[in-house]
Amino acid sequence: MQSAKSICGYAFAGATACVLAGCVVGPDFQRPPAPAAAGYTRPPLASPTASARVHGGEPQRFVPGLDIPGQWWTLFRSEALNRLIEQALRNNPDLAATRASLRQADELLRAREGARLPFVGAGVQVGRARAPIAGVLAGGRPVVPTFSVATASLDVSYAPDAFGGTRRQIESLAAQAEYQRFELEAAYLTLTANVVVSAVQEASLRGQIRALDDTIRIDREELVLVRRKFRAGVVSQADVLAQTAALEQASASLPALREQLALVRSRLTVLAGRLPDREVRAKFELDRLDLPRDLPVSLPSRLLLQRPDVRAAEARLHAASAAVGVAIANQLPQFSITASAGASAAGIESFPGYGVWSVAAGAAQTLFDAGSLRHRRRAAEAAYDQAAAQYRSAVIGALHDVSDALRTLEYDADALAAQTAAERAAFASLELARRQFNADTVDHLTVLNAERIWEQAHAAQVQAEGNRYADTAALFEALGGGWWNRGDSGGGAPVRRR
Repeated sequence: MQSAKSICGYAFAGATACVLAGCVVGPDFQRPPAPAAAGYTRPPLASPTASARVHGGEPQRFVPGLDIPGQWWTLFRSEALNRLIEQALRNNPDLAATRASLRQADELLRAREGARLPFVGAGVQVGRARAPIAGVLAGGRPVVPTFSVATASLDVSYAPDAFGGTRRQIESLAAQAEYQRFELEAAYLTLTANVVVSAVQEASLRGQIRALDDTIRIDREELVLVRRKFRAGVVSQADVLAQTAALEQASASLPALREQLALVRSRLTVLAGRLPDREVRAKFELDRLDLPRDLPVSLPSRLLLQRPDVRAAEARLHAASAAVGVAIANQLPQFSITASAGASAAGIESFPGYGVWSVAAGAAQTLFDAGSLRHRRRAAEAAYDQAAAQYRSAVIGALHDVSDALRTLEYDADALAAQTAAERAAFASLELARRQFNADTVDHLTVLNAERIWEQAHAAQVQAEGNRYADTAALFEALGGGWWNRGDSGGGAPVRRR
């Protein structure tokens, strides 16, 4: 039977060979392959889209492979929007918190990277001691001697990464830092998209309020006409009451729209990181926003590299893969090397006295832990399977986000074209009904019906116009927002390359 000394020698030699060979246990992470998706829609999209003779009704063209600018919101050509987004990026506390999380992850990574090198420490100790054995002076009086001791030492310790456990821990922390980096990109993208969509909602609500003001103006003009005809005996009191009710009903709809506008303004103020009494000054109108004409359509394989949420899910998968290696390494022998050198003397005045030193090497292996290490490894493998499923879910969601945004934009264009035609036809019908009513060839009910149809068509047209702007912003968000074309990383750290 081999002696314990020879067994330790073999283990140490094996560990040394493993270190020299760069041995790292556990799976080596590989980026999952892109799904075999040729496109986003079937049948293909119509390009260019339908157009309408109204502001925001320009045809849009889907351009495969077109790159996305880092500041994609500038394509709407609104200086007020650009300034508001700059304020939000500078002051939004949620974005600041995500930046801090990234810095924390980077510092934890750098702290762990120090484990690759030996630890060196120094110490000085000065003390006074009493001897455990008493002496006897002449005359028989006992004396217990006391003395001073001064010691200075330099300590070095090193844990050889025999099986790559430390390297896997560093790899896991690097992946977690990368995850935080893409979480920052996702927060950056969400913030900018929310500002754009909220600005478009404000502009749409202002357009709807303006349309309702037009309706109220027409209803008032019509009420004056109906009252004049009532005094002339042409119409009845019921017609006057019906027109009055129509005017009051239109007026009653105004507070609800103003409330929605106030809430959107409040949301913009929150996104800009301001308190309620410091509401943002910028005001948005649809006719002051340009609709981007050329829209990018990234390849599905390229999309997975662009979407921050997919890249974050990939980083989580990488961290889980490295954690499996850590769990495997923990099941294997752990080695340590320590050395100490110093000097000791009987008091500071006698320093340096005599030298002391020690060198030791150790190895430890768990022999029985009731299966704890084995179950921890299985738990790490289960966490990897979970992260892999979450990654697949993120990929599927990203592809569907783009597909939905593209289809929505196609239908938005069709809807705006149809609503514009309907509004013009309804307005022409209203004008005709009013002329006929003035000529006493139709009754007042015909005018009321024409008014209601035009009011609904006018409001729907404004909403359809706003939808095109908001859904265009949604497409840029679904495609990843062009972060790779910016010089920063959500205002944070550079990309870590694997």
